[in-house]
Amino acid sequence: MGRRDTRYANGARQGRAGSAGPLAQDTHWAGERNAAIGAAFLLFIALCALDACAGRLGLTRGALWAGLAVLLFVVLLPPRVSTRPGELSTRGLLVERSVRTDALVSVRWSDGVSERMTLRDTDGNRVEIDPAVLVRNPAMWQRVDTDTRTSIQRGTLRYGATALRRLAARIDRETARTVFKVSGVR
Repeated sequence: MGRRDTRYANGARQGRAGSAGPLAQDTHWAGERNAAIGAAFLLFIALCALDACAGRLGLTRGALWAGLAVLLFVVLLPPRVSTRPGELSTRGLLVERSVRTDALVSVRWSDGVSERMTLRDTDGNRVEIDPAVLVRNPAMWQRVDTDTRTSIQRGTLRYGATALRRLAARIDRETARTVFKVSGVR
């Protein structure tokens, strides 16, 4: 179906679900962005240094290496994930996607080289995220968990309760490990 209607009122973003409320963002995103910038910069410097040592560095080759570094940055930059009551959003370089987490239809989990969780809402919107984002951001997980329970109560969530239980168990394990580590038990 269509994109969500978004308005800006008093500086707060609102969607059709009336999703004004506290915003929770991925607290590790800035570090991942900086790592992507660093990796791209190091690649550029290394390629330019190799070419300079070989005596072949010129404007054309420098531009080629810069383009390759930008491509690496684009590949490594993760989308910025944020939640607010009733909504989960991802923002990449060019695209922003949102789902209504209080009206989910399905949650699918795919394992592989990189785990992905795909959420789909009743409006047909779809968002794909790395579940580790929710694991390392308790405020985001709490918001998503509360809203997915609403989806279950309303009967809209037809597929994915198992994936959510799997994620909840993983978050509980990580939380217990952190508590034990901080308390010195482990």
